[in-house]
Amino acid sequence: MTVIDIPDTPDLVRMRRERGARLKAAMAAQGVDALILLGNSAVSYATGASWPLGDAGLAHVDRPVAVVVADDEWPHLFMPFREGASSEPLLPPDHVHPPVYLEYDEGVRNFAAVIADLVPAGAVVAVDELTGAMRRAEKALLPAGSPRDAGSVLGAAKLIKTPDELSTIRKALRITEQAMAEVTQTLTPGMRQIDLSARFLRKVYEYGALANVLDPIWQVMPNSRAEGVWTTHGDLALPLLTTERELAKGDVLWTDVGINYAGYMSDFGRTWIVGQDPTPRQQAQFTRWFDILTATKEVTRAGARAADLTRAATEANGGSKPWLPHFYLGHGMGTDAAEMPLIGTDLGQEFDESVVLEAGMVLILEPVVWEDGTGGYRSEEVLVIEEEGWTALTDYTYAPYGD
Repeated sequence: MTVIDIPDTPDLVRMRRERGARLKAAMAAQGVDALILLGNSAVSYATGASWPLGDAGLAHVDRPVAVVVADDEWPHLFMPFREGASSEPLLPPDHVHPPVYLEYDEGVRNFAAVIADLVPAGAVVAVDELTGAMRRAEKALLPAGSPRDAGSVLGAAKLIKTPDELSTIRKALRITEQAMAEVTQTLTPGMRQIDLSARFLRKVYEYGALANVLDPIWQVMPNSRAEGVWTTHGDLALPLLTTERELAKGDVLWTDVGINYAGYMSDFGRTWIVGQDPTPRQQAQFTRWFDILTATKEVTRAGARAADLTRAATEANGGSKPWLPHFYLGHGMGTDAAEMPLIGTDLGQEFDESVVLEAGMVLILEPVVWEDGTGGYRSEEVLVIEEEGWTALTDYTYAPYGD
């Protein structure tokens, strides 16, 4: 059996070179001559630029922008501050430019003049986002016609991870797990949720994180749906914002955190209990969750369809879907916290039948088991798809339920 060889330390220069080749291949396959990228993770993927904002950065005026042209070896990066281009020499000096302000009409007019010099006349251009000012000046900015969706190009390029990308993701996970191990030492009755966040954020930066991607979640789960927050979908509310609430003995916490390391995300989820061991009923619930996870992993391999995993998980749960209906059974991860493959979404069974797993994909499985009176159980497992199965990137205990 061939197993992907993941290096202990990622070669970031090689990773970015291979990433660029995949992006150019996806452009060629879809007939796209140039990309204009505004999304922070998209810019990071295309250029290697470091940028300490996640999704919230979409509304940020001073944000990086990338332009990728098919016949140019290097992408162009428009950066608010040059030191953000990287700690390493990534791009030639003539490909790193001052910032552009695409939320403003004047900024778009200036950018249109730049694009006219960079992108050949008549080129097919794809964009991942259009600001209001870009839409108003679309004919001047994109004289060849309406742009295509860059998301399909990026999605195709990002789907299969290189060994260096996998190594980078594993490093992000290790940083997260180290910090969470220290957070658990302070998990006692009387501790506030925000205190857990403070300790976690301090530790991840000490261990090398670039940014916090997901505000840490330490959600106290209700004993019943009726006691929980009202939702439009009638199911459990997740996630809820962290507050100054003091934790009490016996509180069941669903944890969910994520950080950024070298442009790649981590995702960590476990269920903890404050100040005591699980009750026999809670322990039995964890056992059922673990059986569901095991059944799902048994059919997880290259060539399997997403629907194979949803069927296995549902069968192991006695015929009921063991995941929250407004989320998913599983999702991918890379420069975005959640990306393809998406499994068990509200896109339905037909979509799941169309998604085929391939070696090199990253998949996070996050089944949920819920029974009134227990607080429920949820954890996340990060896997790399292999030809004959999978390799786990997650390396963290299930305590207090088990090792």
